[in-house]
Amino acid sequence: MSRAIGVFDSGVGGLTVAREIMRQLPNETIYYFGDVKNCPYGDKKREEIIENTEKAVKFLINQGVKMIVLACNTATAAALDYLQQKYDIPIIGVVQPGARRAIQATENNKVLVLGTKFTANSKVYDREVEHINSNIIVYDKACPAFCPFIEAEGNLIPDATKKLLEETLTETKNLDMDTVVLGCTHYPILKKDIEKYYGDKIKVISSGREAAREVSTVLTYEKLHQKKLNKKEHKFFISGYSDNFDNIASKWLKKSIKAEIVEL
Repeated sequence: MSRAIGVFDSGVGGLTVAREIMRQLPNETIYYFGDVKNCPYGDKKREEIIENTEKAVKFLINQGVKMIVLACNTATAAALDYLQQKYDIPIIGVVQPGARRAIQATENNKVLVLGTKFTANSKVYDREVEHINSNIIVYDKACPAFCPFIEAEGNLIPDATKKLLEETLTETKNLDMDTVVLGCTHYPILKKDIEKYYGDKIKVISSGREAAREVSTVLTYEKLHQKKLNKKEHKFFISGYSDNFDNIASKWLKKSIKAEIVEL
């Protein structure tokens, strides 16, 4: 099945998911859409998130993709159920895989989810975890400064990153959790710093990495895996001009990336 996998995110964060899919499934082709024009999504209302996400999903479907990954926790929380009901194409999000991995990882039944304001307020991880194990306590912490910090490559300055984590996460050190879920696909860029901040006893889970494994499961079930001989070139689309998307994408994916600007 030579069609591509569509990956959507509000900006550059979903590139962490795209990178993981490329690593785990090297025969597959990625068509990536980053809604840089409307990033970040975390402070937006549900209706606006759904509208923006659906425009991108329609665009990717028109490009002929065989499935779509909402590589954005906020979009997953707001729009996944709606989109799954409306479109026949397989559409998966990043929340459920991340929640399942957290359940497997925690030993003291206390999990902290770091996410955008929308994700934290939606309690979407709480619901997913409770469906499987109601004994687990889920704490939600909104980290609204993380996305713009990463989009601006502030993470390249160690002292700035350390200061940001101290300002944002200090109160969470008293929660006695043993597992932290990075509930935004931007956050794996700070994974090593977050691991260092909490110490070796805390397990830090990337929801994006778990979503990449889910992609493989869906492709197998739907018999949609791509044969190597039919592989196409990856494509990258963004919704508006960006000073740093190509630069960040090229660094993270270790290849030259030139995104096409598409006005939806």
